[in-house]
Amino acid sequence: MKTHFPQYSFRHSSGFTLVEVMVVVVILGILAAMIIPKIASRPQEARIVKVKQDLLTIQNSLDLYKLDNGMYPSTDQGLQALVTQPTTPPLPRDWKEDGYLDSVPMDPWGQTYQYLNDNEKVKIFSYGPKGKDGNSAIGNWNNDNETGSS
Repeated sequence: MKTHFPQYSFRHSSGFTLVEVMVVVVILGILAAMIIPKIASRPQEARIVKVKQDLLTIQNSLDLYKLDNGMYPSTDQGLQALVTQPTTPPLPRDWKEDGYLDSVPMDPWGQTYQYLNDNEKVKIFSYGPKGKDGNSAIGNWNNDNETGSS
């Protein structure tokens, strides 16, 4: 038994013309121009979200420190007082044996978080993406979940 396969003629098949290919390339270029800027801004947004989460964690740890010791660490003691027991005045009266944080986190830009205690009004902040010389500070005063300070 012979099997017959249909004969295809490549002369009659049509492909894409240069104009059709160019239209597709232009459409893809337009879509890329619209989408790439939105995707490129996401890492910066993620860093800011991380800072806000870190600030909330630090603020909660400071609040526990104050609950145990009746005061926040001084500016000189800094955030390190949440990791190791301070040895400079004012000494905490009931410092938690395991500390309040495992370590003081760094902000997403590789800088240390800043801490100020002005008469028990604490400020915790990162200088942000522009660094110390910029005006991009992110702190617990502009965090949506601010607690315990102003």
